[in-house]
Amino acid sequence: MTRLTLTEAHELAAAILRHAGFSEAFAQAIAATVTAGERDGCKSHGLWRLLGIVRTLKAGKAVADAEPEVIDQAPSLVRVDAHGGFSQLAFAAGLPLLVDKARHNGIAAMAINRCVHFSALWVEMEALTERGLVALACNPTQAYVAPAGGSRPLFGTNPVAFGWPRAGGHPFVFDFATSAIARGEIELHRRSGAPLPAGWGVDRHGQPSSEAAEVLDHGAMLTFGGHKGSALSAMIELIAGPLIGDLTSLESGAFDGGANALPYHGELIIALDPQRFLGAQADQHLARAEALFEAIQGQGARLPSQRRYEARAKSLVEGVELDDGLYRDLQALLA
Repeated sequence: MTRLTLTEAHELAAAILRHAGFSEAFAQAIAATVTAGERDGCKSHGLWRLLGIVRTLKAGKAVADAEPEVIDQAPSLVRVDAHGGFSQLAFAAGLPLLVDKARHNGIAAMAINRCVHFSALWVEMEALTERGLVALACNPTQAYVAPAGGSRPLFGTNPVAFGWPRAGGHPFVFDFATSAIARGEIELHRRSGAPLPAGWGVDRHGQPSSEAAEVLDHGAMLTFGGHKGSALSAMIELIAGPLIGDLTSLESGAFDGGANALPYHGELIIALDPQRFLGAQADQHLARAEALFEAIQGQGARLPSQRRYEARAKSLVEGVELDDGLYRDLQALLA
């Protein structure tokens, strides 16, 4: 294992991105995102993602120096055209206007169009909860996942995330794929040669498979919770695809054209302002939310992201560890 401080991890990521041809703005923004994933123990969204990011750029499926265009679409709507760049700069560009509209109207939505996306959504949820807003986000990916009762890829992993601000503590955040597991986790199983747990995927014949390569290359991933996860995945295809004028997962796969690049699509973010909803009673009702969280933990259950926050506290002191194989692969990107 190779141990790096968080500063060293960020500098390594930025150097790789810079060397690959990304503008300095993208190098810094993407490096911050993958370092945050590594810091929080989310290996599937950490520095390992740099391999796919560089591959996507080399395949001509991302614009290295795209400048996002912010459009004031309607009183409660923001649209950001990423112009083929990665989503980080598009989100940052539209965030101030989204926050202003949410505070003025109580609720606002932002559609990010024509972006390349690889990252966990909790990073964006925390950016909004830090500003006192409740947040929800979702996006399609590429067609990796079979619908319930089916056997061929149709849906993306289609993550959905939610954030709730909490005074004096970490926000309540969940971020999960509507597939049984994030695709990056299966990719990591392929790298390590470990078998997949039951329920993660099927082979080319629609039969359960424990082989990561078979599921990724010839079969399909599965939704969580059978028909329930399948319905949620279909909802995300609709509200973060046709509703915002962007691609479904199947269409994103067609755009990829076999390049094995990261997904190109849109993203929907919704922000709600408790102060605007509740006025003078805001503190009273937000305190009731704290009672709910205390009741959950009082039973010995953990809140979503609790392990991530624990990993963050440890990484801030000890840094992060990369397995030597990944570290060599990352160093090779600088060659």
